[in-house]
Formats: sequence, structure tokens, C-alpha cells
Amino acid sequence: MLMNSNYLEELNEAQLKAVVDFNSPSLIVAGAGSGKTRVLTYRIAHLLHNNVPPYKILALTFTNKAAKEMRDRISQLVEPEKARSIWMGTFHSIFARILRYEAEYIGYDKNFTIYDTTDSQNLIKAIVKERQLNSKDYRANLIHGKISRAKNNLVTPRIYASNSELINHDNMNRIGETYMIYEIYQNRCRTSNAMDFDDLLLNMNILIRDNPEILKKYQNKFSYILVDEYQDTNFSQYRIIRQLSELHRNICVVGDDSQSIYAFRGARIENILNFQSDYPDYKVFKLEQNYRSTQTIVQAANSLIAKNTMQLPKTIYSKNDYGSAITISEAITENDEAFKVAEYIMSDSSELEMPYSEIAVLYRNNSQSRIFEEAFRRRNIPYRIYGGITFYQRKEIKDCIAYFRMVVNPNDDQALLRVINYPARGIGKNTVERIESVALSLNVSIWQVISSDIVNKINIQSGIVSRIQKFVDFILELQRVEQEMDAYDCAMHVVRVSGLYQELSEDKTTEGLDRLQNVEELFNGVRDFVAENYNETSDLVRLSDYVENVSLLTDFDKNEKNTNVVSLMTVHASKGLEFKSVYLVGAEESLFPSSMSIGRLKDVEEERRLFYVALTRAKIKVTISWARQRNMYGSLDTRQMSRFVHEIDPEYLVHTSSYSSRTEGTRLKGYSFQKSNGAGFNFDFRKNVNEQKPSLNIFTKQADKNYEGVFIEFATLPIGQKVLHQKFGKGIVESIEDEGTNTKAIINFETGKKTLLLRFARLQLLD
Repeated sequence: MLMNSNYLEELNEAQLKAVVDFNSPSLIVAGAGSGKTRVLTYRIAHLLHNNVPPYKILALTFTNKAAKEMRDRISQLVEPEKARSIWMGTFHSIFARILRYEAEYIGYDKNFTIYDTTDSQNLIKAIVKERQLNSKDYRANLIHGKISRAKNNLVTPRIYASNSELINHDNMNRIGETYMIYEIYQNRCRTSNAMDFDDLLLNMNILIRDNPEILKKYQNKFSYILVDEYQDTNFSQYRIIRQLSELHRNICVVGDDSQSIYAFRGARIENILNFQSDYPDYKVFKLEQNYRSTQTIVQAANSLIAKNTMQLPKTIYSKNDYGSAITISEAITENDEAFKVAEYIMSDSSELEMPYSEIAVLYRNNSQSRIFEEAFRRRNIPYRIYGGITFYQRKEIKDCIAYFRMVVNPNDDQALLRVINYPARGIGKNTVERIESVALSLNVSIWQVISSDIVNKINIQSGIVSRIQKFVDFILELQRVEQEMDAYDCAMHVVRVSGLYQELSEDKTTEGLDRLQNVEELFNGVRDFVAENYNETSDLVRLSDYVENVSLLTDFDKNEKNTNVVSLMTVHASKGLEFKSVYLVGAEESLFPSSMSIGRLKDVEEERRLFYVALTRAKIKVTISWARQRNMYGSLDTRQMSRFVHEIDPEYLVHTSSYSSRTEGTRLKGYSFQKSNGAGFNFDFRKNVNEQKPSLNIFTKQADKNYEGVFIEFATLPIGQKVLHQKFGKGIVESIEDEGTNTKAIINFETGKKTLLLRFARLQLLD
């Protein structure tokens, strides 16, 4: 008996049709904010209302949160017992459940364990070590990623070993033993009665492939199958769904091709685009009314996504108010961008009385968060990083700062334990544990043990003692250097000579590049710290000063009970969420779209879908920001506004600039447009975008180009030159002290005279 017998009255016409027509293959195309979860929930409730037994219903989601939300909603419409009896959960949880029931058919015990990523990578490391392979070539995360992709494409170790294309590719990249590692890895998992997450999908496929009676059993069992976020399914998931639904063909998939953004995880947009060919007798239901956003936001997003060639036809609309135009905020630098966004957010909070919890800052890459974190701290804006950890808690950043802490205070045991054998220098875990035990017994720091004769009295091989002494000498030398260099130069020197940079630069995976970008952002922060704290009474802003400063920053805003915070996250992490006000930052070529996508139509279209997802997170206000200059890999890079901004109908945009107070409701000038071969518009840049990308070397210092409107570093300024500083405002150059790379300028600002190092000052020339 339904607890709410009037539930169908709560649906609009399109939603109602998608709920009540359930005896055929169904594709529900659900635009952003169209009530997708409601339709899926009510369709299941309607099945139960029509006497379909709950155990005959299979509902698959991508997150436990989504499954719980749906089950809770269903419990409000039907008896809770019925809701509990539905086969509802994530792909992995449901298939793990089935595999435990049928474990004997695939050679497993039903009590198998499930390895997480760390378990898998540790096992791979052990195999690489046993086979005496080069761990720098056979990095655990790289090999694990290759094995994962193989499994999700149903490539077993035997198939992998017989595929000449895969083998040749591995040989070219000096990882020709990958197929053998894969085979050993699978055997070890089986011996340990363990599966990883990808095995849950692979083994489910193998189970129903090799055991027709098992396939028939579950085909009969599940009369109705519903799949959420179908555009995010990979090939392995697609094959299972296809097989299980073949008997009854009461398959209902819900998704939005315009929000397919997980190709890097194996998702195939073709699964939803080709639904018609898989099920020719299908019915399509389009949920086109957006209940979330203003008409302006919806129409702007529509004009953007229309440039994609691979999509299902639909017309998303809103009956909400038109609302305000989307603001395109042009900044001079990334620092200017961050502080402008901070000011906008403060305005949202005070003038619009908008809670911080209704505001989000979305970026393409995690490395972009650092500058916004610092800007928010300056303005006392509470925030929280979602979909990751705060910038200063990321491993690569903690590694760098641990070295900085050792230089400043070698008695810091926690810092020492983190860096003594990272990067690897032959001081093993057992050795460190022995030294730590001695230090504890003597009530002294570990440094006091290894830097004195005590280390010679411990039962440690002479060769290892020699390596320890080299580490001690290395830290002592860094302490000497710290007395002679400013914080920026010293920090770069430490990361270079420690081997951290080489370690990071050798990882060419997407994750590896992200980590390297994070380190670059750290140096941008050190650079800014030096610039802001330099004065004529002190010769150097030292690394010790920075370490003290950053130690205070890392403890900021740890009150998890405070929910009234601005959300900072990647666009990927924002999918499924909504906010009243959204700030999409870093809207620049080679950043968004990513430099790795430029040149390939399919990849650019995925980036455009990602941009679309960002826009459609907003209810009433969207601000898109970009910077004309950005520090990239150690040098100041001139930037171009993202093509995606140009692709939005200018009717829905208003531009603001740091160069003037004018606003204009049209596109920015300076770009010439030409028709492309089908993907919307390309624009003719002064330089090829791919040629603009600097070499990935954060230690290559270059003088920035000196022309009007661009920050300068080493150039000699004429006396009397008017300049602009982001912190001190307008000023006039009074004198120059030419000392090479440490050239100083005495500038009379409106707030008083300042002595600045030109290479850090980031001065803008004024007329």
C-alpha cells in the first residue's frame, strides 16, 4: 500500500510519461536540473504500485550516496520493507553481492576480500621488486592504471599478452614486462582470495560469459533494470547491463550526454548515444525543463553545448526568471583574479545576503586552489576544499615543506621521518626504526642521534651509516645556503638538490603532472611571500620566515562543524551539486580547455561538456573569470580567454576588466573567427596554442617580456615611470639600484615609499 497515493500528481507531463510507461526499453534524457532523481525514484515506486515484486527490480547507481537517497525517497512512497528489498546499490556493491553467491563458479571463496587502490599498488610494488625491474619505469600508479584500463575493456592477462599493439606500446615506453606483472598480480589476488574494484566488473562478465545457467538465472531474476548516470558507464559495465537485460528487455537508463565528463576513467559516451541501435524498439523520454537555473543561465549553456557534434537532440528550457547576465571577469594576473573573486563573494554575502554555503568556486585543476585559499584567508572568507584535501595537505606539498622544516629546524622528528628516505637514498625502514628507538631511549631527537657519534654505536652496516652521514651533510649544507638566499631561491634549490623535482617530473601520468603543477603553485606562493614582505631594512626574506608563515596557514578553518563555507572544488567534483552563485575560474586556453585536449575534436567536446556542467551548477548567478597573465612552470605566461567563453551567445554576457571600469555586453575584441569543420568556432591566435606551452621546468628562470600592460621583472625602469602594484597601488619610480637579478627599485606609492625587488614586484607599467 502506498503511503502517498497522490505521488503522480507531483510530476510534470514529461516526467509523468517517463514514470508510467515502463514495459519497454527506455532512454530518459534528463537535462541538468530537470528532476532526474525524482523520475527514477517515482518510476520504481510506480513499479511497486503495479505489483512488481521488489526483489525483481535491479537499480544501479555510481555512488552509495545516490543509492541511499533514492531508497530513502522510495521509503516515503511505499512500505519501507519493500524499499529495503529492492536490489539497489552501486555497480560494485551489487556485483560483489552476486559474486559472493556464485564464487565457486569463478574459483573464489565467498569470503573474498576487496583491495583498494593502496593495496593494489603495494602488491604491484612488491612484484616489481621481486622481478628486479626498474621501479622508476614500472611505477605502481602507472602499472595499476594500465591494468585497470585493461580490465574495464575486458582484456585479461592472456589477451593482453597476445595483443601486439599493447605489447609494442609497452616496449616503446620501457615497460615491456607489464603483461607479466598483470598475470602475476591476478594470480596473487586469486591466491589471496582477493579482488580489486575492477575485478568485480571483470569477474562478473566472466561469470555470466562462462556459465550460461548463471546468466539465465539472473536474467529471470531481474525483470526490471534501471541505471542512473548511464553516460558514465564503461565498456565492462555496459556489457553486464546488456546481457542481464536481454531476456525481459525492460531496461531503463537515465542520463545526459551533455554531462558525460569521465572519459579519463573509462566512461564511454557512445553507450548512451548508441542506445537506440542496441534496443531498436526503445522509447525516449526527454526531461527538458530545468527547475534549477535562471533562463539566462540555461540559454547561455545551451548556446555553448550546441557547438558539440556528438549529442542527442534536446531543448533545455527554464520557466524561472531571466535573472542577471553572466559576468566575464578579466583580471591582470592569477593573483588579481583570486582577489577579485574574493571581493565578489564578499559582495554576494553582504549585498545579496547570500550564505557562503550557496557559493562555489570551480576550477579545472586542483593546483588552482592555492591562490584562492590565500585570497580567502586575507578576507576572512570561510571555505572548504571538496573532492580533495587542502593545498598544503597534499603529499607533494607536505614533502616539500618537510624539507623546508628540516632546513629550519633539523630536530623536527616528523619532518625528518618524512624525508630521510624520500626520494630513496638507501636508508631502509628497519634502519630508521632502530635509530628512532635509540632516540626515544635517550630522550633526544632523531637528528641528534644521526648527527653525532651515537649512530656509530648502533647495530647498522657501515655502508648505511655512510648514507646517513651524507644525508646529515646534505641538511647542513642546506642550512648554510638558507643564510645566503631569499626564500624563493632557497626553496627552489632545496627541491632541486633533494631530488624531489626529478622524482615528480619522471611521472608523466595525468596525476603526476597535477602534482608537478601543485609544486609550481607552491613556488608561486613563496614568490608572493617574498614580494610582500621584502623591505629596505632587511636584506633577505628567508625560508625560515616562510616556514613560520605557512605553518599558521595550514591550521586555518579546521572546524568541520562549520557548514557555512564557500565550496572550492574541481568541475568534475561539482557534478550533481548546485549553488546559488558559481565562480568558474581560470577560463583560459590551455587551462580550460586543457592543453592535453587541444587538437582532438573528441577531447575538446568533452572539455566543452565539462564547461557546460560548471555553468549548470548555478541557480541565479554565474561569474566566469580569467587572467591575461599566469605563472606557468616558472615564467609569466600571456594567456588567451577560453574559446568556450566566445562560444556562449554574447546576449547573455557582460564583460568587466581590470584595465578599466567599463563593462560591455559584447565579446571582447581582438579575436578573429573562422568557421571550423563542425565543432563550432575556432579563433585565430597570434601564436599556435600548442607552441605557447613552455617546457615543464620550474627551475628555468626567465625575465618576463617587458611591454605595456605586462608585469616586468629584471628590466631597468626609467626614473619617473608610473607603475601599478597589486598591493600598494599606483606609484612613481624614484631610483634604481642595479644589482643584476637582485635589482631594487625605490618607488613612491600613494601609501608611502617602498623598496622592491623587481623580479618579485610584478609591476605594471602605466601611461
